Amino acid sequence: MNKKQVEVMQSSHGFVAALDQSGGSTPKALKGYGISEDQYKSEDEMFDLVHAMRARIITSLAFTSKHILAAILFEKTMDRTIEDLYTGDYLWEKKGIVPILKVDKGLEENAEGVQLMKPITDLDSKLGRATERKMFGTKMRSVIKSANPEGIKKNIEQQFYYGKKIIAAGLVPILEPEIDIKSPDKAESERLMKIEILKHLNNLSEDETIMLKLSIPDEDGFYSDLIEHPQVMRVVALSGGYSREEAVMRLERNPGLIASFSRALLEGLNAHQSDEEFNTMLGNSIGEIYKASIT
Repeated sequence: MNKKQVEVMQSSHGFVAALDQSGGSTPKALKGYGISEDQYKSEDEMFDLVHAMRARIITSLAFTSKHILAAILFEKTMDRTIEDLYTGDYLWEKKGIVPILKVDKGLEENAEGVQLMKPITDLDSKLGRATERKMFGTKMRSVIKSANPEGIKKNIEQQFYYGKKIIAAGLVPILEPEIDIKSPDKAESERLMKIEILKHLNNLSEDETIMLKLSIPDEDGFYSDLIEHPQVMRVVALSGGYSREEAVMRLERNPGLIASFSRALLEGLNAHQSDEEFNTMLGNSIGEIYKASIT
């Protein structure tokens, strides 16, 4: 593991940029960027366009390690290049930003109030490629829809099951049991989830470290004990469908919690903007998110 990257992730100020939209969410991301589905005819063309979008973001003068600690990448982004360097190499060597890989394969149907991850059947080979591409860690997402104790227990068990495999491969896992912000019992789901997470954290050995990516809690400061736990490198927050304005406002009320925004980060960017307009919009977004992440 790269010691400099560990230092960045543990103690530097900033936030994590989520640039990991997968096949299912890519059309929506492109539409938000001003590229409609009738502007590409195949999946390959779609991924070419989204890589161009991500490359424009990553190479922007506004996208720097002054504000951004790490970037989460989709697998196809990891395997592509920016200015003749693999994306992860470009991020670290040119920008000083830590590269992280999304490894999950999407979600199962809702059962017991949760959507578990589909089995990650190719995890070993994916982790081998992640190591080869010099990824620091991984990210995997499941979803909690309601405060069902059994469902939440299974959700967290699955996250830690794969998380320990990722640790054994020499990478740092980001566990992301997202709680749906529209859930009518979101606060109770947060309470049940935290109990389960703490059970698993307390069973990790001293050399097993994870990160967590969680929905911003209803109760300010609710995740402070997770943030301070010795086996947790960092707790980051997803925007979860909140606008950037609301996500930033909520984040500011949670000291120690830093952003890992996707939609909120990309809000306002458009393929038809000039470089100056694009860089200004991205710079303003980054500035707002950074400020909320260091409160």
